[in-house]
Amino acid sequence: MKRSLLKMSFYLTLFAFVAFSCNSKKTEQKDKAANTNSNIEQRVNDLLGLMTQEEKLGQLAQYSNPYQQTGDGKSSEHNDNFDEMIRKGQIGSFLNVTGVDETLRLQKIAVEESRLKIPLIFGLDVIHGLKTMMPIPLAEAASFDRTAMEKSTRIAAIEAAAVGLHWTFAPMVDISRDPRWGRIMEGAGEDVFLGVEAAKARVKGFQGDNLADANTIAACAKHFVGYGAAIAGRDYNGVDMSDRLMREVYLPPFKAAVDAGVATFMSAFNTLGGVPASGSKYLQTDILRGEWGFDGFVVSDWNTAGELLNHGSAADGAEGAYFGFNAGVDMDMESRLYVANIDSLIKIGKLKQEQLDEAVRRILRVKFRLGLFDNPYQYNDKKKEETMLLTPEHLAASRDIAKRSIVLLKNEKNLLPLSKVGKTIAVIGPLANDKDSPLGNWRAHAVPNSAVSLLEGIKAAVPENTNVLFAEGTKLINNAGAHFFMNLEINKTDRSGFAEAIATAKKADVVVMALGEVAYMSGECRSYADLGLQGLQLELLKEIRKTGKPIVLTLFNGRPMVLTDVVGETDAILNCWLLGSESGNAIADVLFGDYNPSGKLPASFPYHVGQIPIYYEHFSTGRPSLDAGGGFATMYRDIPNDPLFPFGFGLSYTTFEYSGLKISSAKPKFGEKIKITATIKNTGNYDGEEVVQLYIHDVAAHGVARPVKQLKGFEKVLIKKGETVEVKFELTAEDLAFVRLDNSWGAEAGKFNVFVGSASNDLRLKGEFDLIE
Repeated sequence: MKRSLLKMSFYLTLFAFVAFSCNSKKTEQKDKAANTNSNIEQRVNDLLGLMTQEEKLGQLAQYSNPYQQTGDGKSSEHNDNFDEMIRKGQIGSFLNVTGVDETLRLQKIAVEESRLKIPLIFGLDVIHGLKTMMPIPLAEAASFDRTAMEKSTRIAAIEAAAVGLHWTFAPMVDISRDPRWGRIMEGAGEDVFLGVEAAKARVKGFQGDNLADANTIAACAKHFVGYGAAIAGRDYNGVDMSDRLMREVYLPPFKAAVDAGVATFMSAFNTLGGVPASGSKYLQTDILRGEWGFDGFVVSDWNTAGELLNHGSAADGAEGAYFGFNAGVDMDMESRLYVANIDSLIKIGKLKQEQLDEAVRRILRVKFRLGLFDNPYQYNDKKKEETMLLTPEHLAASRDIAKRSIVLLKNEKNLLPLSKVGKTIAVIGPLANDKDSPLGNWRAHAVPNSAVSLLEGIKAAVPENTNVLFAEGTKLINNAGAHFFMNLEINKTDRSGFAEAIATAKKADVVVMALGEVAYMSGECRSYADLGLQGLQLELLKEIRKTGKPIVLTLFNGRPMVLTDVVGETDAILNCWLLGSESGNAIADVLFGDYNPSGKLPASFPYHVGQIPIYYEHFSTGRPSLDAGGGFATMYRDIPNDPLFPFGFGLSYTTFEYSGLKISSAKPKFGEKIKITATIKNTGNYDGEEVVQLYIHDVAAHGVARPVKQLKGFEKVLIKKGETVEVKFELTAEDLAFVRLDNSWGAEAGKFNVFVGSASNDLRLKGEFDLIE
């Protein structure tokens, strides 16, 4: 009798939940505002009360498509019957399962055949586009264009949603000051302020105005935290830093993502101060939830719970599950340790049932916010899959964002822009007709060899009577069909194409050389100690230089490179990164002056690899110069201290004059807005965009040393030739805050220097103010 009553009670509760969900669906069709946080919390709690322990554990489990390599590069060896596991409520999420047909098939099993009908959430690394490839994120950061960065991720979200995806493992918001680390390509570079602005723009682009809309996807801020500071730039290596450095430099972009409403976080592979980040309660619980109030869920990176054993912080799978889950990592990506161990850890008292319930609550909350309970099939629209990928509008946007990301590093005697008529142009180099490398790493569903090559872009830009010649000169790599997991075999011996390249150059009026890196020389597990031109490229460049023809170098790269031996062999250099689907067209737009380059470097290009890590926001030290130290100073004896090309640097075809710095108050008070204006005049012969940069220096911070300068604002403005604009900035005490001597966060009263200029090393205007209590 008691069992019958319990059974009847369960079905009455289940009926009430289903009825509530159906009623909510009707309400939301009339008014999306019905999907309020309080409404979601009620529905989450109602559903949680119905779930068995097995179903709760299932929500923590994320499995990968067993037929697609990912993560550690090994195909799944498990022969799981995923369909049956879904029916039993044993899976909460999949990664690397895409396409309307397959995601719909699996979602129908979850929603129509499982006991509680909890929808699955499908995720994929959509880093810089789904099928329409945008510039790699580091390149986009060079645009210093918030609108462009948001538009890029908006298009990526539209295409991802069209193939059945709900969630991307992006943006990567790790600050990185070490270009040896291959994953610098995925972020916004070395600077905190630029990193914060990029994080906000990218989260907004992925998630839109309403996460429940059918063309938005959940974003994921990764990798929490410090991954970009891997010792020696070696991927997965340990990280060791002070809490002060972490809070002032590495945490702010993550906090910005939380403030922008990011749905999820991903924990990091690295140790931080000896504690694996994916097992750090201080990070996932104390800071992320306690200090910042984040209420989404945290997913592990691939098998990070299992890798706690490799770190030596866990003795076995049970301990790996304990430390990861107890830290606050809610969803387990592919280690399979949570499902195997958490229930037993609860039974022996190491974990609490409330912890499991809270983790499940966080995951369900995001699923509700995505609208998956109300319309689980809204992402499974075959018509969208057939019509929303690689559209003309998306390709046009890719081209526009790409040209904004190009950085002009050198332009001797105003060689650029080139004329489209009356000249013979030689296009030379191993990357000149490469249609694959511009797609970059982390290319999602991009079609291999689908990018517009540099050669194609140049030919399309000039009239038929302009003579465009081509010679490869040398091959960069020997192994054709290179992919993510392949070790690249750099060609260091085959010079058979040199003679043709030299002969081709001699026939030309100008040579455009295409050198640099192929796509898979940057990205995960792509650390390099040598950041110069690989293989025979520098040798080829020097041979072409001997012809005496002017040389424009178009540099393809996923990271800052060491170009010290390269600069003198060229007349002009365009840093072209890996620009995506429309690469060649975008580069041609800049080469021929259809677009005036406006990009600025988001990370310093070292003079020598021995300077790394190198960044502009350094401290002065107690002996900053030879004069101050009586001959003893912070310096190298064999190379300069400064990078070859610093953060914020980038030339234009026109020139800009800075004047008229004004600060609203010489003695602003805490709580008062500090308004700063500067006048910029275009004094050259071309219309152009300038990235006007605002830096500050806290002169004396009451017991704490502060950096020599810090970026606190930038504005990208279009100024027509001969015209003048006034650029406005605004600062508050929060913009001046740091970790003070007592470890509290805030600003200190005192003197601040203000600088406005075109680059971190080209600050043309200077002022000051005294912040007073």
